[in-house]
This record gives sequence, C-alpha cells and structure tokens, in this order.
Amino acid sequence: MLTRRGFLKFVLRGAILAAAMVGYPLSEVMARPRIQEYKLTPPNWTPGLKLKIAVISDIHACEPWMSAERIKGICDRANELDADLILLLGDYVSGMNFVTDYVHSQDWSKAMAGLRAPLGVHAILGNHDYWEDLTFQRDPSQATFAEKALRAIGIPVYVNEAVRLEKDGHPFWLAGLGDQSAMRPGRRFNRTRWMGMDKLPATLAQVTDMAPVILLAHEPDIFPQVPPRVCLTLSGHTHGGQINVFGWKPVVPSRYGPRYAGGHVVEDGMHIIVSRGLGCSIAPVRFMAPPEIVLLELG
Repeated sequence: MLTRRGFLKFVLRGAILAAAMVGYPLSEVMARPRIQEYKLTPPNWTPGLKLKIAVISDIHACEPWMSAERIKGICDRANELDADLILLLGDYVSGMNFVTDYVHSQDWSKAMAGLRAPLGVHAILGNHDYWEDLTFQRDPSQATFAEKALRAIGIPVYVNEAVRLEKDGHPFWLAGLGDQSAMRPGRRFNRTRWMGMDKLPATLAQVTDMAPVILLAHEPDIFPQVPPRVCLTLSGHTHGGQINVFGWKPVVPSRYGPRYAGGHVVEDGMHIIVSRGLGCSIAPVRFMAPPEIVLLELG
C-alpha cells in the first residue's frame, strides 16, 4: 500500500524529473560551446597543404539567448584556437519570436569584429539573414543588412563567388554559395513559391586551376548535387536537429530528414561536415545537441 510518505516521495521525484526535462534544454541552449574537432585528408587534396579552420555557424543573435556579449565571448574562443582561417556559415540574425529583444546588426557585427586569422575571416549568408530582411524580400537586387554589417567590419561575404587563397605556397579555393531558400513566397513579394539564390555551376566555374576547393553552403541539402571537383563541403543550418533523443531527431530542417543533421558524412567518396551551430531557431531548445564551434585540421 502506498503510504503518505511514499506518495510524497513519488510526487517529489516526478517534480524533479519534470523540472529537469524543462530546465535541461534551456541550460544547453546557454551552454559554453564545445569544440568539435575533425581531422581528415579530403579527396584530391594537395600533399603538404595543412589547414586549420575554425567554423562558426548559426549564431541567431537575440536576447536573452544570444546576446552581443555572448557572441563576443564565442568569437574570443574561436580566436584562441589559432586557426589559419575562420569561416562563418550564416544565420547571424534571430530566427524566432521567443525573445526579450532583438540584437541589431550593428551590435552583433561589432561583437564579431575582433575575429582574427592569418588567412582571414570569410562568410556566407543563411536563410534567416534573407528571410528577416523585408527590404531584400521586396527587392532581391539589394544587399541584406547582414551582408552590409559584415562588410562594414571588413569580413568578405561570398554569394556565388569563389576566392583563391594560399598557405605555404599551396593554393586552395573557397567557394561560397548563395542561400538555397533565400526568397520567401507571398503576395507582398510577388512570388508564389520559395526561391533560392544558389548558383552552384556558376560559382565553381570561377575556379581556374586544379587547387583544392572547399564549398561553403549554409544548407547541406545541396550536397547530393556537389561534383567531385569539390574536396569538402561545409554547412550549418540544421542545429543538429536541436532535439536529439538518443539518436531520434524529430525535426531536422532538411528535405533529407536526419541524413545531414550534423557531423562528418561521407557519400560516394564525397565529404561534408555539418556544424550543429550555436544558436536556436523557432524555439530556444537544445536537447542532446549542444552548441559547438567546429575545428578542422585538413591535410
């Protein structure tokens, strides 16, 4: 027979479990980012070319979850990794309404202005950087406020552009893809469907020699279309699903479901690394999907 003391213990344990289930996802949202390391030699890589790359993705600046102060701390930590270059994979702006305030582009970009690396800091844009800019949505010929903010602090932003870099006499290419779902549908935008800015063949056509190519693409859904000329694809967007219950990821923003939810994936000899990112979209929840900075060692 259940005694009064036993009943109280049962209720107390239930309350503790419920509090843990509610509190843990919020604590993970605010957790100090882990450093997720990958070491590999991609196919068609130049012998002797060794690159150390720090990758920051999906900041989603907003209060109280991703304040300018927190962003600065993340950038300081990325600098401490002593990488050859730092890559930013998009979604700098907030992607949800569960906020106490929004962080202006001048403020989150100022927090990122201290990023430093010998071979530079390089960026692409994410879907939310386009979606939340109504000026761009009405006139896609305009640069987004996210792009303007990054350029104002000296960070180049690649929209279907390729740039040739060099380390220790060994050249390589960064190819930055436009976002694959940049333009929202709607009568006010005079569009009936989602439209992308991505131009993969035109971007890779700018590569003029046989040096290795690293493709930056915010959404990993482009990966099945990527040709073998690309040594490595880097993406974000998925946040690791944000909710990961012992491998079950109920919501992954990809047409391929959990196939590219996060981590290092190899298909048909092609390599993609998907960052689980730092912030949140839709809701401030992370469960068994902690925020991360990716550190790559290639070569």
